[in-house]
Amino acid sequence: MTQHRVAIGNEQDVVAARQLVRSVAADEQFSLLARTRLATAVSELARNIVRYAGGSGQMEVECVREGGRSGIRCVFTDRGPGIADVDLAMQEGFSTGRSLGQGLPGARRLVDQLSIESEVGVGTQITIVAWR
Repeated sequence: MTQHRVAIGNEQDVVAARQLVRSVAADEQFSLLARTRLATAVSELARNIVRYAGGSGQMEVECVREGGRSGIRCVFTDRGPGIADVDLAMQEGFSTGRSLGQGLPGARRLVDQLSIESEVGVGTQITIVAWR
């Protein structure tokens, strides 16, 4: 399977990540709605790297097959401060950055799977999967 990687350091990289996942999803024959949902989740998670991890991250995208279904997996990795309380961060309205606190919960609603591994002082890895 082909794997694509995008370094995420600034807003232009957020746009590049969004465009890449839209293109891969179109190639994989995702519906327009499914492409839009995935691209929106990617935008939010890439923007979090810029906002909270000082732009020290990357996104890897790959097509996945499981059983009779196909999908797209995106893995976001950063070397930021980490998330002290993942459960709290996943709650609607919680924010450490004076935002509306819709980022992580919103991304979770837009994809089929979302998992977070984070260690304070080390960084965060967020994996999302959207099935076609």
